[in-house]
Amino acid sequence: MRADRLLALLLLLQNRGRMSAPELAEELEVSVRTVYRDAEALAASGVPVYAERGPTGGFRLLDGYRTRLTGLTEGEADSLALAGMPTAAADLGLGAELATAQLKLAAALPAALGERSRRVQERFHLDAAAWFRTADPAPLLDVVADAVWRQCVLRAHYRRWGGEVHRDLHPLGLVLKAGNWYLAASVDGAVRTYRVSRFLAATVTDEPGDRPDGFDLAAYWAEASRGLETRVLPGTARLRVSPAGRRLLPAMFGAAGVRAADGAGAPDADGWTEVDLEVEELPVAVGDILRLGLEAEVLGPPELRAEVAGTVTGLAQRYG
Repeated sequence: MRADRLLALLLLLQNRGRMSAPELAEELEVSVRTVYRDAEALAASGVPVYAERGPTGGFRLLDGYRTRLTGLTEGEADSLALAGMPTAAADLGLGAELATAQLKLAAALPAALGERSRRVQERFHLDAAAWFRTADPAPLLDVVADAVWRQCVLRAHYRRWGGEVHRDLHPLGLVLKAGNWYLAASVDGAVRTYRVSRFLAATVTDEPGDRPDGFDLAAYWAEASRGLETRVLPGTARLRVSPAGRRLLPAMFGAAGVRAADGAGAPDADGWTEVDLEVEELPVAVGDILRLGLEAEVLGPPELRAEVAGTVTGLAQRYG
């Protein structure tokens, strides 16, 4: 809406001082011509905005002028929880609200605190995505988010490992983990986690969703994450690793690698140590451990050592 854009332009000038037309156009995602029209509209309404010509010119407000139009709308207030994650806010359709809310908050701060806030924003940035991986596309995120906002039942067609299912989900919250979105939802009285990118179809119904009393999304996610790690890493491999292999464990195996490295035994004469590494099922564990190459030797369990040995023998035969 134009009224929101005019307010955003006013708050930008109040918070940042003189700004050129191209700078304002980039911030507001409009053309330079639109910026000039909006500045004229503000001036016509009594706002003391002035245009200064020349290479260092631009628009500015009369010294000392401050607007009192800094109240937050419901959407802007909702967006503040995502203040450090503009990309996530945009994914949820709250990008514009977050930008305006931040401008309003900055305008309401005393000058000294406003400057400190700008310095923090310039110097710190949160990137939630994992390295070397792109987030799965989640085209139905807006539908799922709408069900969460409205607390209504989500009628979903979902793809899981065992096939496709249809479920009526009672949405409880959304979690962004390593660049991917997950939905916590209640089904038949049990809370489960659904990866949003695996929704094939979803419709928000008018049926109110049930929310367990005292449900804590952060606490649920922490417990669910621990449970997932236990299920995914059901076995333990006993390894003998070189100093280089021990250094590689955290980078290759994450938290499980950190635990293994921290629990390493005393080094032998060659500097090699024995560690216990939590691993996935046998076929996956073999591939994971082979990534350590000659920096590790499997000591047990016997079936894992035999499987690694067989794989290495097969590779040697293949490559001659």
